[in-house]
Amino acid sequence: MNGAHALVRTLVDAGVEVCFTNPGTSEMHFVAALDSAPRLRAVLCLFEGVATGAADGYARMADKPAATLLHLGCGLGNGLANLHNARKGKVPVINIVGDHATYHVPLDAQLQSDIETVARNVSPGFLRTSKSTADLCKDAADAIAAARARPGQVATLILPADVSWGEGGVPELARPVAAAPVAEETTIATLAAVLQSGKRVAFLLGHSALREPALLAAARIAAKTGAKLHCEVFPTRLERGAGLPAVERIAYLAELANVQLRDIDHLVLVDAKAPVSFFAYPGKQSYLVPETCTLHELAGPAQDAAASLQALCRAVSADSSAPALAKPDRPSRPRGKKLSAEKVCKAVGHLLPDNAILIDEAITSGLMLGKFTAGAPRHDLITLTGGAIGQGLPNAVGAAIACPDRPVLALIGDGASMYTIQALWTLAREKLNVIAIIFNNASYSVLNVELNRVGAEEAGPKAKSQLDLHGPVLNFAQLGQGMGVPSVRAETAEDFTRALEQALASSGPHLIEAMVPPSLAGLKLKLLPHILGSLEGLPRPVARFLKRKIAP
Repeated sequence: MNGAHALVRTLVDAGVEVCFTNPGTSEMHFVAALDSAPRLRAVLCLFEGVATGAADGYARMADKPAATLLHLGCGLGNGLANLHNARKGKVPVINIVGDHATYHVPLDAQLQSDIETVARNVSPGFLRTSKSTADLCKDAADAIAAARARPGQVATLILPADVSWGEGGVPELARPVAAAPVAEETTIATLAAVLQSGKRVAFLLGHSALREPALLAAARIAAKTGAKLHCEVFPTRLERGAGLPAVERIAYLAELANVQLRDIDHLVLVDAKAPVSFFAYPGKQSYLVPETCTLHELAGPAQDAAASLQALCRAVSADSSAPALAKPDRPSRPRGKKLSAEKVCKAVGHLLPDNAILIDEAITSGLMLGKFTAGAPRHDLITLTGGAIGQGLPNAVGAAIACPDRPVLALIGDGASMYTIQALWTLAREKLNVIAIIFNNASYSVLNVELNRVGAEEAGPKAKSQLDLHGPVLNFAQLGQGMGVPSVRAETAEDFTRALEQALASSGPHLIEAMVPPSLAGLKLKLLPHILGSLEGLPRPVARFLKRKIAP
């Protein structure tokens, strides 16, 4: 048995069911070995960033890793942005990167590069170049175990061509994964005392703490003690909707996150890191925990967040407390000839089916999505964990393969969609049940906001042209049709809602291009509390800031 066949057998026997591929010459023996493994689904992607983003989306929904197959250092480089998003989201991915044959490397051929240096950015926890066919499957088993261990990670295995084609490969059994530990009893006791002290306490929930068991335990603690529940700005996967506890996401804008956190005496982290601003801004703090607030950690990324919250729940005698749950509540059907980003989000909330997967990379156009879907039937929300745009469409590919019986709706900004537009072809080829909603406002709207926030007041026409997508305006309906996805362009609220109804009523992929104005133009200030996470009210200085900087 050659190395490639043994490697494929090792992957399958470890429970890996999908490999997202963009292969080249060095990977041909692995490609040939795929026919020996009927249980391993191979999904071709036309760009490496689609393959890596699809593996990310698959793992978020399947709760186990998929594999990628990438071609040399250049292919890995093309897929790096979505591996970065996976790393930040603590998502398990088995990243297989082909390399030249070991004896060919010293010749410095055209595609020769230092793959390990490239991979180290996204695989700091596990990175290995397999040196021999005899060791290949041991290396693979180690990579699989590293990806599956808590917290999840991108495990990169570099596969030289001669190691792949060499004879003597021996499949390796999967390594057992140790159970995640629960928070220590002293930590539980300390936090129970904090919660019962009468001080103002908030939880910041992240990653594994945003699934139903952990959310219910946190909500019972909140009901018993009056603690507030927050979650990360960009959760990896958040279970939400009617019948589940609602948590308030920390605002993207640091100025507004400060409003959310300013009155808190104690902030308890549960599989989350202390909040920091997305970028640095002149004259503003980057670390967002108030100086008067004491920071605690109930459970870190390597611990069992749900079990730790349940233990804390028992410690404060909250087991029988009734958690506050989101009530069923849908917005009305959007009306009017004029289409806006707000009306698109309203239509999604009005029609969102039960058990949907909602992927949000709408950037500024999705500001109202949280408000309009809060009371929709329960669903999963996937967001842009690492901030590298181009995640949403590939995530939709992976999520639909992981959950073929669930509808997937991906809301994507026009600029973000062009980073990985090739995902549409894979959606069509695999006949996946995905509705891609692309907001076409012909602008990098968020960067127009950031241009002001960083104090770049001197920006003139040349600078502003770098944030403008006019001339020509992209036509996503035509792009979608060209890649085999039934696609329509909607210019009125009625057209969009009708198109969404039709897409939900039929199987396979669909694309709806929503022609909307820049979403921050004319934004009503009274809606901002809903946009920013259901804040109870905005102080006048914050309102003035928003009126000046965001809603001119």
